[in-house]
Amino acid sequence: MSKAFTRDNSETDDDDDGGVVPLPPSGKNYITPEGYARLRAELLELIDNERPRIVEIVHWAASNGDRSENGDYLYGKKRLREIDRRIRFLTKRLEIAEVADPRLHHGSDQVFFGATVTYADARGEERTITILGIDEADSLQGQVSWISPIARALLKARVGDEVRLVTPQGVQEIEVLDVRYPV
Repeated sequence: MSKAFTRDNSETDDDDDGGVVPLPPSGKNYITPEGYARLRAELLELIDNERPRIVEIVHWAASNGDRSENGDYLYGKKRLREIDRRIRFLTKRLEIAEVADPRLHHGSDQVFFGATVTYADARGEERTITILGIDEADSLQGQVSWISPIARALLKARVGDEVRLVTPQGVQEIEVLDVRYPV
């Protein structure tokens, strides 16, 4: 067999998810309606605008001749691979997404997906987090994935409950102080 038909494992794999959090063993991909809309908008932007624009640049650069030292061509092809990888990823994630609207629990004091929870640790330090989907959580904004240890500890707890949180430093007791849902 010719070397041209073998795959060099040292090259990056186009199906690589780029360090994205994998789905839990249950295979559920819960997401809020807002998160679903953001991912869908990103997918449509890539398909309708970004990819055609880069294809046009690559086509123009290829028509200039020597491609081996053509920066526009080389960068454009690399960017196309990145865009195609992201399109595949978003398509797969949106196909299996289970939209869960946290507004349905408005007024409840029990923690479910989409809740904004204020809790206190044993030292009395208060923290507030929002439990969201894997693909929409942003820890810098106080958002955690529903599969994170803190979210798993808090799910189904009610205001006033004390729950056990297993951390690398040991088991902590935390108390649920407040539970809110979007209106």
